[in-house]
Amino acid sequence: MNTLAANKEKAINPTFRMLSAIAIVLVVAGHADFGIFDLGGLFPYYSFHVAVFAFISGYFYREQAQEAPFSYLKKKACRLMLPYFGWNLVYGLLVQVLRAKGFNIGSPIGIRTLLIEPFLGGHQFGLNFASWFVPMLFIIEAVNLFMRKILLWLHLNREGLILTVSLLGGMLAVWLSMEGKVWGYYRTIGCLMLLYPIYQWGQFYRVYLEKRDTLSNGPYFLLVCGLQFLLLLVSKGRVAYSTVWCSGFVNGPLLPFLTAACGIAFWLRIARILSPLWKKNGAVDRIGENTFAIMMHHILGFMLVNTLFFLLSISTLLFADFDGTAYLNSYEYRYLPMGLEIGKWLYLLAGICFSLFLQKSLDFIRLKHYSEKVVRIRERPLGTREDNER
Repeated sequence: MNTLAANKEKAINPTFRMLSAIAIVLVVAGHADFGIFDLGGLFPYYSFHVAVFAFISGYFYREQAQEAPFSYLKKKACRLMLPYFGWNLVYGLLVQVLRAKGFNIGSPIGIRTLLIEPFLGGHQFGLNFASWFVPMLFIIEAVNLFMRKILLWLHLNREGLILTVSLLGGMLAVWLSMEGKVWGYYRTIGCLMLLYPIYQWGQFYRVYLEKRDTLSNGPYFLLVCGLQFLLLLVSKGRVAYSTVWCSGFVNGPLLPFLTAACGIAFWLRIARILSPLWKKNGAVDRIGENTFAIMMHHILGFMLVNTLFFLLSISTLLFADFDGTAYLNSYEYRYLPMGLEIGKWLYLLAGICFSLFLQKSLDFIRLKHYSEKVVRIRERPLGTREDNER
């Protein structure tokens, strides 16, 4: 192993790389309506799976960012927003083509759908709706950074204070939603208030709790699963909610955070147990490394599966019960051959594999372009103006 590869491996946190892989698989499974990983309903996806990504992002925040805030935000913008807006444009153009071919999916391309709606729910083109989390995360990163700068200036930069105030703000957002006061543009603010305390949990866990997280697996799972079971009993099983729309809360302002904490705690320990697979299984590492790509493209992978079923249904005697109208009008349509739940595996695998294939292809193109550029530079005669300018 060369030094560069060794340093890269050393910089990776195996537990959180595994947790990232698990979390994105749960997101894809949730969108495929495939409850195989929710442990019989003990941990419904929509009670915590978005929260996991906020927790992971908060874990990797470092106080050094406060020394050069604008440089930090520039780096985040390049990593998050530039790719997001680039793909948003691609999906906007794709939807335009599909709408001309008879599909009724997504909204027409325009300034609003390209630049404004990504911050108002991110469902503008349908096929990339799962990536709504990216703009929200960027805003959270910015708010967190400048809030910490202000608190540091006031000599109040304490994790406990930040955690408490942010949690109270999140509970306020839930209460306002239950009162019917979170709608329209307020949904974006509500979503940010809902996710921000969970982002802070990640930082709080890294600073204070990680080194104390030593309880053995048996008591740990008994405690976490027992608490979650009690929450399900108290809420009559109604613990799922919509993070992006800040809605669906029915059992008080604290419950969403308790169920999110249980889900995160459960899968965090599972990730720690499975973390040795990170080195042994390249597929796990690729999934954990490419959560952005999977989040962005897996719905298109679902649509490709639907397209295959559609073509077979009109060209053969197979899949006669395929709903062509739903296929043309809804990106949420999932077809199960003979009504068998096993068909959801096809959507789950297609969503992940297609996204990874697309990302791998783009990485190959970029690497080839970079290699050719290096070769051209090396072959350039010495003493040229370009060489002197370098």
